[in-house]
Amino acid sequence: MESAIPAHLTVERTRPARKSTSFRPPYPSFSARFDPSVRQVVMAYFGVQHRSATPPPVVSEALAHLASVGGGVNRERAQYVDEAGYHTTVEIRYWTDPAEFSSWLADNDFWTAWPAVPDAGFFLEVVRPTVPRFETLFSNDRLEGVAVAADGLSGEIQEHGYWGGARDRIPLAQNDLLAPIGDVSARTVGDLVTVVPNGNLCLIRSGQEWTETAGDERQMYLTEVEPVLRAGMDFLRDDGLSVGCYANRYLRVLAADGGVTDKSFGLSWWRGLEDLETWSESHPTHVAIFRAALKYLSTMGPAARLRLYHEVTVVEPDQTRFEYVGCHPRTGLLRALG
Repeated sequence: MESAIPAHLTVERTRPARKSTSFRPPYPSFSARFDPSVRQVVMAYFGVQHRSATPPPVVSEALAHLASVGGGVNRERAQYVDEAGYHTTVEIRYWTDPAEFSSWLADNDFWTAWPAVPDAGFFLEVVRPTVPRFETLFSNDRLEGVAVAADGLSGEIQEHGYWGGARDRIPLAQNDLLAPIGDVSARTVGDLVTVVPNGNLCLIRSGQEWTETAGDERQMYLTEVEPVLRAGMDFLRDDGLSVGCYANRYLRVLAADGGVTDKSFGLSWWRGLEDLETWSESHPTHVAIFRAALKYLSTMGPAARLRLYHEVTVVEPDQTRFEYVGCHPRTGLLRALG
């Protein structure tokens, strides 16, 4: 069993881990391993929203244009209906070279330059964390998200299966509290709103795939686990500000032909890692998710075919870009402005 933190990022701890080195987790999990030459990654979210179920022509044109432009080591699309009833599509792309991303963006900085139209809006949310500022966790060997850009997976890791495991897997947290600093602010130029987040803004993408489930397992996930998960996602979407969650999206991944897949994920922005930890450990909505998942896993045992993963990132303001054009005021980090 090995540490989630690779050897080249391991330093002497000045902040204690939540579990001792003798702890042994109850089930196997793994972390992505990046080549040591990768110092920083880019996670870019290109979003578009529209009130009607049928997208206006400018939205279809924008999505088609984005699809025609290469760039990034991984790209995927997902959809959801947000708290204001807007149909939203998000394309996610990842880079392992910030300079390459900057060069790409210099030639393709069109997303928030689309004209504002009634009942539709565009947003661009980008974070560029250094590798010590994020962690990943997988229940299986199928890579998702930023981990698609990694060399592969670790062996079985020690830091999981307990509250506080995510913090213990973030290399920078070995000697940094990662506490939020300052407040969210914004500036507006014409139709464009640029949001500057507080320091140590936290992002989590937490996903699940049930493609390979069948029979009783599939029935149990869809009737006993997913509804509880959805209730927690809806709470964060509608009332997350009360627990430090600026915005939450519960998305369904799209296939290449635009159809929905048996893959979903929550994507949420938090004031800080501690806010996320507190909700996870103590709020009734997440306690319910935890209990439903534990019952599912204990019932299915090693034969479970449900695949789980997440990535948690903590970034500084100068590692971000948040832009919104024509979006309703509860979109993304606009919601944090009050």
